[in-house]
Amino acid sequence: MSELDDTPRTYSGALLAVLAVALLAAVAGLIWCGTLSSRLGTTQNDLADAKQQNANLAAQLRETDARLRVTTDELSKSLGLTQKQLDARAAEILRREQVQEASAKQLADAQKQTAQQVSAVSSDLSNVKTDVGGVKTNLTKTQTDLASAVSQLQSIKGDLSDHSSLIARNHDELEVLKHKGDRNYYEFTLDRGRKKPVGTISMELRKADPKKSRFTLLIFADDKRYEKKDRNVNEPLQFYSGKDPGLFEVVVNSINSKNQITGYLSTPKNAPAPVQATAQ
Repeated sequence: MSELDDTPRTYSGALLAVLAVALLAAVAGLIWCGTLSSRLGTTQNDLADAKQQNANLAAQLRETDARLRVTTDELSKSLGLTQKQLDARAAEILRREQVQEASAKQLADAQKQTAQQVSAVSSDLSNVKTDVGGVKTNLTKTQTDLASAVSQLQSIKGDLSDHSSLIARNHDELEVLKHKGDRNYYEFTLDRGRKKPVGTISMELRKADPKKSRFTLLIFADDKRYEKKDRNVNEPLQFYSGKDPGLFEVVVNSINSKNQITGYLSTPKNAPAPVQATAQ
């Protein structure tokens, strides 16, 4: 009886042990399942976050790619424009160099021409200096000749007893008097019987005698008439004329024929000039 009683007890202990192990295993399975479920949820959340991040990255990548394309286009356009500007700048520089070369050539030509002109002017100046020296010499000689000619002129008393003056006996001596510049001189040729204006007066030849070198002359001045009768060649015929009376002189240098005489009229330097004739 005791052996029969011990056998069931042995089975009951083993069964309890198995049950305990099974329970432990079940508890461990439950714990592992819970842990696994928690890890799976976390992993799913991480996966969702990763997907969202991937989506964000993809969007950013697309935006970056779009910006990059825009930037690339702008850079291409900018590079193209810069190339055009560089080409235009190079062409402008080349053009300026050509202009500068042309200007330099023109400047060189101008300098050469100027040098030639300066040389020519210097040569001309030397000639002018030589000519001036010659002119001075000639002027000195002319002044000497004039002084000599003046000294040879005759001083003759006119028909007004208190006046005498230098007279010219021919055209050459008259030119000497003109160069002195003291008075005005008007040369004339009178034909007999014809009244002729000379300077600011008028004259008329009435009679001429070539053999005796004598003549008779009428002078019209200031509404007055002066008769110079039987006068000699180279004799000063004097009278006063003008608003402020000045001494006028008529000198007959030659009697060409019975009908013609030649001479000159001398007037003060301040006397009025004739309308149709000028002082010589």
